[in-house]
Amino acid sequence: MAFQTERELNIAQAMAGEIGAKAEGKHEFSVEKPDVFRSCRITLISVMMHPMIESFMSLIADIGNVLFHEYMIYVLLAMGVGFTLFSGFSQYFALTHGVNVVRGKYDTEGGDGAISHFQALSAALSATVGLGNIGGVAMAIYTGGPGAVLWMWVIGIVGMAIKHVEVTQSLLFRDVSDPDNPAGGPMFVAKKGLRNMGFGTIGMALGGIFVVTLLISATTGGNMFQAWNVAESTYDAFKIPRPVSGIVLALLAAFVLVGGIKRIGSVAGKLVPFMCGIYLLAGLSVVVMYLGDIPAMFALIWKHGAPEFLGGEPAAATGAFIGGSLGYAMQRGIERALFSSEAGQGSAPIAHSAVQTKEPVREGVVAGLEPFIDTLVVCTITALVILSTGAWNRDAEATVPTDAITFAAAPTEEDAWVATLDTLPERTEAARKILNLEDGQHWRDGDEIFFLVRTEASENTGTDLARVYGEVEVGENGPTVSFKPITSTAAPTLAEEVEVGLHGKYEGAALTAHAFDRAFAGVGIGGLGVGQLLVTFSAWLFALSTIISWCYYGESGIVWLGGRKLVPLYRLFYSGLVLLATMPFIGVSEIDTLSVFGNGMMIWGNIPIMLIFAPYALRAFADYKRRLRAGEFDSN
Repeated sequence: MAFQTERELNIAQAMAGEIGAKAEGKHEFSVEKPDVFRSCRITLISVMMHPMIESFMSLIADIGNVLFHEYMIYVLLAMGVGFTLFSGFSQYFALTHGVNVVRGKYDTEGGDGAISHFQALSAALSATVGLGNIGGVAMAIYTGGPGAVLWMWVIGIVGMAIKHVEVTQSLLFRDVSDPDNPAGGPMFVAKKGLRNMGFGTIGMALGGIFVVTLLISATTGGNMFQAWNVAESTYDAFKIPRPVSGIVLALLAAFVLVGGIKRIGSVAGKLVPFMCGIYLLAGLSVVVMYLGDIPAMFALIWKHGAPEFLGGEPAAATGAFIGGSLGYAMQRGIERALFSSEAGQGSAPIAHSAVQTKEPVREGVVAGLEPFIDTLVVCTITALVILSTGAWNRDAEATVPTDAITFAAAPTEEDAWVATLDTLPERTEAARKILNLEDGQHWRDGDEIFFLVRTEASENTGTDLARVYGEVEVGENGPTVSFKPITSTAAPTLAEEVEVGLHGKYEGAALTAHAFDRAFAGVGIGGLGVGQLLVTFSAWLFALSTIISWCYYGESGIVWLGGRKLVPLYRLFYSGLVLLATMPFIGVSEIDTLSVFGNGMMIWGNIPIMLIFAPYALRAFADYKRRLRAGEFDSN
């Protein structure tokens, strides 16, 4: 991470009252009685602080990389398998008894709490079903290939058991001193549970660490990153200024948050089914269009995700895809599923702890449905759309002769090379139709493209292919492209012998949008395809729901630290951060770095808590099943 000079200048100018307005692409500054000395002082402070901030963020990034080492993935996977076996496959119980609970068959039971089982499930799902389902699945396939989807399913299944255990133990140790506003989560489990065991000091320390990391995650990944993504996608689609999106999001979030968990649960209970319904309807319409190809897609997922002794094999390079080893497909799929479902992160138990129930296990069973809905349903639909439409291994949008591209050593970077292409060719008619380009139009200003070259072999891809990215600029003399340097000890060689294929760069949510655009080629409004319109609309719904839910998670941390008197101030601060994230001087790299750090710390903080108190949850589950079979529970 590094701050840009222009960004630092803008901050200094803003603080000195020098920034005016932008008009016709030119900066116009109002310099009404400027304080020169103050301006110089601010600039000097900015310059002095820059190395310190950069070093701090670099340290946080390094810690984040350690936290998200592949060992963490294996630990959570092992825990999920263990919880599955010791619970007697609680996944089946969730899909049977859990569904009946959500349907309201046990809503007359009484007990402490503020929201129903359905509302608690919706509140937790509103935090997990979001941009990760749109963009995260696409990124897993983009990097790991179709095989990544198989391991998403594996984690989705074992994640059901993880959610069941962590939510059950949270209900066992929740704080019900205020029956209408019960509070829970790993920090309460650590505090109350370890105190009961005679280790109150350790419990307070462990809970405190979790709360700090929870607040970091809530205010960065659960808040600012969501707002930034929405503002960016809205600007790209409709050119609406980013701060305008921030203001609207902040007001909507504040309106919901002021009502507390009861309003959050009520809104989530309506918003989650609506947003999931819209997205799934669009996805299923594509699946129906390509219904004859769906069996082959499932076979492809198995082929490139299963171990070799079960017939699996690495995904070879094809079209825009540069290849993916079996191990890399496994890693990317597991990572995506864990982050999408939040299994083991400790966030969902906070929402579920507000449920009205006398039976902790009952809500744990309901929580087991979350990974099923999020990962096994929503993520799978997204994956099938991307695979069936061919977006993941799409053909080139334009081709150029091999001798038209040259490489030269980068002047400022060691072992780096810069490609040059003098004339940008026209896009194919098929590509133009998918992108909804106007008659005679082939390129838009800011279009991102790439082509493939051969460099050093990669263990991740299993090939020696790499992407060279570039950005199109449309000027008076027509479109040109400038390519980013590519790192290689030797000069890259072109991947094709006759012609080089130029592919559009579609990563994350952009790949999902492109997949929908391919399915509905030529359909759109104002030059925007169905995919971009759908993704932009979904991004607003998903981001708003995530922002609301994570605010409540943070509130629980605030209550743990200092009581409810600080909650109104926290809500005001949280809503303000939504707007702040859309300001031009905020960089997403800093937000993302802090979010990764916070999420990693939350997981590692929650792992020992789950391991210590999992026996309590599993014993309670066994007892609940025994009583259910004995007919002790009445249903509607």
